[in-house]
Amino acid sequence: MRIKTLVATSALALAVWPSHAQTVPPPPQQQALPLVAPLSLAEALRLAEEANPALRSKRAELAAAEGSQRDANAFLYNNPVAGFDGIRRDVPQEGALSELRHEWAATVQQTLEIAGQRGYRREASEAALNALHSEIEETRRQTRVEVGQQYYRVLALQQRVDLEEQALGLFEATASAIEKRRTAGEDTKLDSNVAAVEADRARNQFALAKEQLLDARADLAAKLQLLGGRLPLAIGELRPLPASTYDLNALLEQTVSQPRLRALGAREDSARARLKLESASRYPDVTVGVGVGREGSSSARERLTTLTVSVPLPLFKQNATGIGQASSALTQAEISRAAAIRDTQAQVRALWAKLESLRARLSRTQDRVLPALLDNQQLSVKSQRAGQIGLLELIVVNRQALDARRDLIDTLTEYQTTRLALELAAGWPPEGVTP
Repeated sequence: MRIKTLVATSALALAVWPSHAQTVPPPPQQQALPLVAPLSLAEALRLAEEANPALRSKRAELAAAEGSQRDANAFLYNNPVAGFDGIRRDVPQEGALSELRHEWAATVQQTLEIAGQRGYRREASEAALNALHSEIEETRRQTRVEVGQQYYRVLALQQRVDLEEQALGLFEATASAIEKRRTAGEDTKLDSNVAAVEADRARNQFALAKEQLLDARADLAAKLQLLGGRLPLAIGELRPLPASTYDLNALLEQTVSQPRLRALGAREDSARARLKLESASRYPDVTVGVGVGREGSSSARERLTTLTVSVPLPLFKQNATGIGQASSALTQAEISRAAAIRDTQAQVRALWAKLESLRARLSRTQDRVLPALLDNQQLSVKSQRAGQIGLLELIVVNRQALDARRDLIDTLTEYQTTRLALELAAGWPPEGVTP
């Protein structure tokens, strides 16, 4: 009679598991771990954006780009040069003492660009700043995706630990009951060994799940920069979204505004402006100077006003190095952008196909496999009571049910990981933001 009760309890526990597996309370065996307060996905993303080192490092580059833009927007690129000369002359006089003369001259010189370099420099700096803003947005999205994927992994492993704990309790109870029945001569040694092996396998699965959960929590804590060795406890739902807000065509259209491609386009514009700037640098700059001074003896003091214009002759050096480097940089930027467009569209198509396959797998598992296994569990209870099946058949049924639920958790995790990767590749806005 005890084995029939265990069969019924096993079937009931495994049957009702999906109804409460989506919202994960803290499992009893995990309370010894140094956990923080329950952490939602939104809170995890907020912490990641505040503390992620890669994102903070990228934002730190803004100061350099903004400084370069301020310099490029200056009225004149070259600063004026002011000069002052003080001269003390000792002029010999025939038959008299030497005459001391104090003379001075002050000059101001300004170098002027005559080939439109200022406009090209401003264009290049503005494009570089726009590229940096897009790269920061891409890094931010990449950070959110990585944290989201890790968060769903922690959530899935928490459910996996809960499932393995239930399975361990069921198999241990079954093994204990079978051992008592074998002692009483009601079951064979083979039945007892099979039950003991299943109990040990359940212990190993439970231990493995806890180890994987500990590693996943440590990785998530590192991404969130949590202090004090604290480990996060994920709360939320692992189930897929009720309906997609996009299709493949919408994703491909959104790809053109993807932050990474915008950044590459801005880098290409900046490189093109740099090439124009280097080409314009072949034209010599004109330096204009104005000076005033005092010369001569104290009795015949002269006041001088001078105007100077100087132009270097570009006979030997014509900035071939700068032009060649800028041309190479532009070519590389064009190649990188064209390759990124092709790769991004191919990646979006591949991830979309994978997501569709995962949706089909989830549908089969939830609509066909799990109901059939639930029916098998109910039939196994009736068959066991009628004496039509033995322990081996019962273990096979329970093992199939557990494997199916493990597959469901793994598929849901892969679905969320693929969905986040697809939205990152296509540049799709986060949930709740209209594209």
